[in-house]
Amino acid sequence: MYVEERQQAIATLVGQLGRVSVTELAERFDVTAETVRRDLAALDRMGLVRRVHGGAMPAGALTALELGTTEREHSRSPEKDRIAKAALEFLPPSGGSVLFDAGTTTGRVAALLPADRELVTVTNSLPIATRLSGHPGAQVHLLGGRVRGLTQAAVGPQTLRALGELRVDVAFIGTNALTVGHGLSTPDTDEGAVKHAMIATAHRVVVVTDSSKLGREDFVRFATLDDIDVLVTDSDVPAPVRNELEQFGTDVVIA
Repeated sequence: MYVEERQQAIATLVGQLGRVSVTELAERFDVTAETVRRDLAALDRMGLVRRVHGGAMPAGALTALELGTTEREHSRSPEKDRIAKAALEFLPPSGGSVLFDAGTTTGRVAALLPADRELVTVTNSLPIATRLSGHPGAQVHLLGGRVRGLTQAAVGPQTLRALGELRVDVAFIGTNALTVGHGLSTPDTDEGAVKHAMIATAHRVVVVTDSSKLGREDFVRFATLDDIDVLVTDSDVPAPVRNELEQFGTDVVIA
């Protein structure tokens, strides 16, 4: 196979699978890892793939646009509903405490809290706090701070100070992107800092995100996979991505 043919085949494969490692490509095309790295560098310069740590992903996989809550609420709704139902397994018993990160999937988990479950709830999300306020057994704590209009989430020094004083049983965290190499990431530095602080305050961290976020990387990393306990996602997750996560040791629950 000529160099140009191999590079075109690599670009096609990355587009089909979403993310491919250098090792996989070297084995598939029977070349050295160094040859694959040179191919990926060339494809990256041409804009055909995006080089990432340990491999490559489609050129458009690096998220550049952050959607608001309205757009995200109607995106992949059936998958998010299934994820939320599966995530209920990880709720603490009555008398426990739970933290909800801002987001449409975390909001669905909050909406499904059993009516007979008495919980101390904490969130930085205005929509989630409003939703929880009608729950008969929820004691609702809304974190203060500057509210980002795009996500309706409190962020900033005041939010971080409040989180630094807390300890909760379970935190449900959302993410804009997730890969093994880059970890969990988001477009906004302030939201990333809050998510990082939320993870630090929880005994158990459950990430809820639909499969479209997997295999993608965003601007600000707020956690590594070592920082989370469970990932709940939907069945559309590409097999190579799921295998990579499981090989890393991540507890993946498919809704």
